[in-house]
Amino acid sequence: MSFVSAQELTGDRHLDITAETCPMTFVRTRLALDRMASGETLLVRLRGEEPRRNIPRTATEQGHAVLGEAEAADGIVLLLLRKG
Repeated sequence: MSFVSAQELTGDRHLDITAETCPMTFVRTRLALDRMASGETLLVRLRGEEPRRNIPRTATEQGHAVLGEAEAADGIVLLLLRKG
C-alpha cells in the first residue's frame, strides 16, 4: 500500500462512508465491491480510526488489493481498493 496525496487518488467508482459507523462502513464497502467487476477500482472516502484500520484489513482478507491511502486536510481518508 502506498501513501500518496489526496489529489493523486482516483477510482473507477466512488463511495462516501464518512457518515457511517462500524460495522456499516465495511458492509457498504463490501456491497460496492460485490457490484464491481474484477480489476475495477473503488475510491472510498471514510472518517475515523476504526474504519481506517478495519476496511483495508478486511478487504485484503477477502482477496481485494489496497492500492493507496491518503489523508485530506479535513481529516477525511481516501482509500483506493482494487477488486480481486
